[in-house]
Amino acid sequence: MIVNLPNTTISKVSKSLVHIREQGGAVALGRVLTLIIATDFKGIEPAIKAANEASREHPCRILVLADDNGGSKKAARLDAQIRVGGDAGASEVIVLRAYGEASSDPQSLVTGLLLPDAPVVAWWPDAAPQKASTSAIGRIATRRITDAASQPDPHAYLRHIAKTYAPGDSDFAWTRLTLWRAQLAAILDQPPFDPVLAVEVTGAIDSPSTDLLAAWLELKLKLKVKMIRTARGKAVSGIRGVKLIRKSGNIEIVRNVPDVATLIQPTQPTREITLPRRSLRDCLSEDLRRLDPDDLFGKVITKSFGPKTPKPVLSRVIVKRTTAKKPPVKKTLAKKSPAKKPVAKKK
Repeated sequence: MIVNLPNTTISKVSKSLVHIREQGGAVALGRVLTLIIATDFKGIEPAIKAANEASREHPCRILVLADDNGGSKKAARLDAQIRVGGDAGASEVIVLRAYGEASSDPQSLVTGLLLPDAPVVAWWPDAAPQKASTSAIGRIATRRITDAASQPDPHAYLRHIAKTYAPGDSDFAWTRLTLWRAQLAAILDQPPFDPVLAVEVTGAIDSPSTDLLAAWLELKLKLKVKMIRTARGKAVSGIRGVKLIRKSGNIEIVRNVPDVATLIQPTQPTREITLPRRSLRDCLSEDLRRLDPDDLFGKVITKSFGPKTPKPVLSRVIVKRTTAKKPPVKKTLAKKSPAKKPVAKKK
């Protein structure tokens, strides 16, 4: 069920929620948190779809706060929409569309709709605030989630997070690494336990997850990681592969097709492993599982990214062109035929 409330107030939205609950019965009262999604008008539906799927694992009230980014000349106005039942996830979804001056104070718009005595998680699926922890929504949130891949310059945004990081900040670029980190850790736990001598990480030039994976490996293995940058592919984007160089033989994970990677290990047959690119639903569900600060992410982002971090550039692959040499021609001397003896004429 969808209830539209044009040109309304937060008080009227709250009363409508109570009225809907009295008419239709309880709607998942065992909610564990309030999820606030701050986006623009174009990002409303994709964000709601991911949040609805994640709410089946984490029942929560979903508040979507969308503004027109100053692109509308309409007067100050607030349009609301309440979704319950089949049009929502495990609980209700409240969409607030703010126009003009109504979007100038987002904290006042959501405060009256927060669940009592429940943690608050803020998610910016698109453009992120200048500093998440001190923004109007971030100040009331226990966990603050951004997505570096959605920013105009993902690598520059990682440096920005390192500068403005506060406990409770998280980013989907880090969450997308969970399967890669688990696979690499499982490989290194198997014999032979030779030390890793060098590491190569290959990924798209616009992939912030590639930067974070290399930073994590540098932090854990205490060695410099070589980065190989490639152009963004149509079939496979993000991380392309990891190569661990050891004395006993190299270990490679190469992903040339979506969702499937090839694992190459010495003295073992080559096999395929499942390594999909994680969806918004998967990333959001994982970040909602723990509301305490992610200390490892904080250590990786603050120690590996700074103002002097070089900007990524495409790696040049040097191909040596060799011209086929013609085989040497052996000079053979013509054999002289023996001189014929003159035949005596008969008289």
